[in-house]
Amino acid sequence: MPVIELFEGIKILMFANDYNPPHFHVYYASFKAMVEISSLQIIRGELPNKQYHKVVEWAELRQQELLI
Repeated sequence: MPVIELFEGIKILMFANDYNPPHFHVYYASFKAMVEISSLQIIRGELPNKQYHKVVEWAELRQQELLI
């Protein structure tokens, strides 16, 4: 899995040609989740609230880039 970001123990990965809807994968400790890029909602898995909000803040700044 290609890691595109790593911060505060949060690992964000994204696969080229992955299935729809466009999303990225997030790993934190024993948690894992898939986050839809357009809505920034978790579509599978779970994250602690604090880490989810950090991921959303990170993704909001890069949302258009992530959709390319």
